[in-house]
Amino acid sequence: MYNSKKIRFDLINPTSPLWRVKAKQRPVNSSVFRFSMLPSLYVAASMPSNVESRIIDEDVEAVDFNTDADLIGISFMTYNAPRAYEIADRFRAQGKKVILGGYHPTFMQEEAIQHADAICLGESENNIPLMIDDFMNGGLKPFYKSELVDLEKLPKLNRELIRHNAYVTTNAMQATRGCIYKCEFCSVAAFNRYQIRTRPIGQVIEELKGLGRSVLFMDDNIGLNRAYAKELFKAMKPLGKRWFSQCGIKIADDEELLRLAFESGCRGLFIGFESLSQESLESWNKQCNRRRDYLQAVRNIHNAGIGIFAGFVFGSDNDGPDVFSNTFDFLLEANIEVLQSTRLTPFPGTPLFDKMDKEGRIVTKDWSHYDFFHVVHSPLNMDAETLHYGTAWLQRQFYAYKSISRRVRKAFSYLDASTVTKVMLPLNLGYRFKLSAYGAFQMAKAFDGKNAILIA
Repeated sequence: MYNSKKIRFDLINPTSPLWRVKAKQRPVNSSVFRFSMLPSLYVAASMPSNVESRIIDEDVEAVDFNTDADLIGISFMTYNAPRAYEIADRFRAQGKKVILGGYHPTFMQEEAIQHADAICLGESENNIPLMIDDFMNGGLKPFYKSELVDLEKLPKLNRELIRHNAYVTTNAMQATRGCIYKCEFCSVAAFNRYQIRTRPIGQVIEELKGLGRSVLFMDDNIGLNRAYAKELFKAMKPLGKRWFSQCGIKIADDEELLRLAFESGCRGLFIGFESLSQESLESWNKQCNRRRDYLQAVRNIHNAGIGIFAGFVFGSDNDGPDVFSNTFDFLLEANIEVLQSTRLTPFPGTPLFDKMDKEGRIVTKDWSHYDFFHVVHSPLNMDAETLHYGTAWLQRQFYAYKSISRRVRKAFSYLDASTVTKVMLPLNLGYRFKLSAYGAFQMAKAFDGKNAILIA
């Protein structure tokens, strides 16, 4: 039976000790990477009207352990699971009820329930009303799992719940969710049960009208449903927005889709290239990237006036020590604007984790190391030290001031000046700052003389 008593709900997003804000401390200046609290905003928007919600991002403010909130929620991924459990245990010791949600508790529910009163498995929008009703009536169940959310029924967000000046933009939204590809290392597609869902275009346009000129689409692959994407981009064109998102490399094959994306305001896309090796792509079941001319794909996207934020993963069973210098050569030739280079991380819930765990190649289950900056598995064709320091070497080479300057100058020939100066350059400098804070540059410098193949 529904209970209409007013309650307070605190939703906490834990973070790395490196960026965690303590009481009365200002956030570390890394706001270029704080661009979305979208999942938390949807949790808050799904609450019944009798619930007053507060969102706490440890990147921005300290957790208030003296809060008068009636219910505590904690949303987290694998790397911040230890901190999430620490927070949960402390609140439960005070007698407060705690619910956990997000990627890690969805895939590791039996572990997570040891630190919580209830677990939200998968998406929150359908589960939240049920959980609150049960909480109000004193009968929280251990696990709540619903069917995938119908995106036509998404609740309206209240972006005033987050501190606008702490983020590079709060104009974040989604037109689609999910991905159909079964890449072995990807927890996003697994979380969405390998399906792609779309929102009604009219709803997307109405939400866009209420946002600022620059918008970030937090879609997993905004161009995956090409027919939908083309109709969406046509409808967006009159709005005069400038937008950025994630997309698969296949967009480079469709000249019309690229043109419509640009005309609708697209100025940059995150694209997971993952590897230059066909063997690596095949081993990861990365079907959408196989047998592609990456240089031609980059040229097609650049010729359309769209910048590229490229993702590469190192540490596959086919990678040897020369993978770093080979990849750097490609990045230079292609003039990739921004790079995310990570150590292969087999996250719980993925086929890769299950495979490596059975093979005994997972070297640690200290979840705090599942942050892309640690090696957590045994590579086959190089040792863990080479993988670790080789990735740092590539990051140092790519984000050296000389490299940044070269890319920026060249990018002016195919990107508009605003994109170069207000997006590309800040991202490069932001990554340089972030990697330096993690010690990547110091590691690379120390390693230069130990492995000549990395600096050939």
